[in-house]
Amino acid sequence: MECTIDWGGPDGMLFVARTGSGHVTAMDGAPEGGGNNLAPRPMELLLAGAGGCASYDVVLILKRGRHAISGCRVTLQGERAETDPKVFTRINFHFTVTGRNLPRAAVERAVTLSHDKYCSASAMLGKTAELSWSLDIVDTHPQDN
Repeated sequence: MECTIDWGGPDGMLFVARTGSGHVTAMDGAPEGGGNNLAPRPMELLLAGAGGCASYDVVLILKRGRHAISGCRVTLQGERAETDPKVFTRINFHFTVTGRNLPRAAVERAVTLSHDKYCSASAMLGKTAELSWSLDIVDTHPQDN
């Protein structure tokens, strides 16, 4: 895996990343840090990467289990250290998983497997941060009682 980062030049702190898979994304800083607020901060992308990695796992596990998943959203709340390096110290992953008659045990299992076994990003961030997760399930076809 590789990635190349190019600085946008002397008028700011814009950086463009080109990934080995051929994709491009931008990063920028806040104006008080010399940036122009044109793109996400690098640490925001790190947090987003962890959320994407965990969501990927959850969706894949539920699909492989032949569950009728139709949506997965994860909202991450991260806290960082007060001093440099300002690593993440706490991160909560709040999953909202949508589908038809999804068994809570299956969704919890998928989230736990991602958290404990599969998500590489979480494994790395877990070296400095206390990781936690919470979960809501939205049934798109609730059974009549």
